[in-house]
Amino acid sequence: MRYFFTVFLLAGLVFNSAAQTKEAPKEEGFEMKQYYFVMLTKGERRSEITDTAKINDIQRGHMANINRLAEMGKIVVAGPFGDNGNWRGIFIFDCHTEEEVKELLNTDPAIKAGRLAYEIHPWWTAKNCVFK
Repeated sequence: MRYFFTVFLLAGLVFNSAAQTKEAPKEEGFEMKQYYFVMLTKGERRSEITDTAKINDIQRGHMANINRLAEMGKIVVAGPFGDNGNWRGIFIFDCHTEEEVKELLNTDPAIKAGRLAYEIHPWWTAKNCVFK
């Protein structure tokens, strides 16, 4: 158990150090790549929009936008959470900058309407990782 904790702690230090310097962590056997993890949360206007037809219209636009971004290769993972908490879903973006992620997020009708909000976090994983 002590060995596992030490390895876990050292791995965390490697990833944290690399993330602060924007360099890919070096691990033997594979190369790391930065993606962007987006946590979708309940938006400030979520409870204000109560018309079912309007909510359904926003949701259709939200899904169409996800599909469009996936076809562009920008979203590599997307999905909702199964409970009714404040966290609504996640996206993993394959983009060059956080600014690019923000621009793409702001094309989402649910975000524009205030039904969803977001947090963006740089996230590292193996380069050319297959999410399918």
